[in-house]
Amino acid sequence: MTTSAYLPFLVQALLAAGITGAIITASAIFGQRAKHSRIKDSAYECGIPGEGVVHTRFSVKFYLTVLLFILFDLEVVILVPWTFVYREFLAHHIAILGPILFFLGVLVLGFVYEVKKGALKWEK
Repeated sequence: MTTSAYLPFLVQALLAAGITGAIITASAIFGQRAKHSRIKDSAYECGIPGEGVVHTRFSVKFYLTVLLFILFDLEVVILVPWTFVYREFLAHHIAILGPILFFLGVLVLGFVYEVKKGALKWEK
């Protein structure tokens, strides 16, 4: 391989490093300087100091719901490409239906387990 094959990657890497450096430099030069430690440690919201509790606590149910959503969202990430290549696998006589049905079966069993345990109920 010649070095010209790496040229697009090098240009992209230099451009990303340059933009990153420019943004950090602009933030250091033009950014708001906090004079009080209370303002310095709080989140920046339109220049107005925050009121109330900065870090609110979330319920464990929220995190559980997020984890379940990510789990079943990954199912879609696996299934969508499979639907696009299914005909190609059939044309080449490759058995793909069995593994994907096993995958869906495990996900359905997991979903049934979650429903039985009450993981999707907000009120207990």
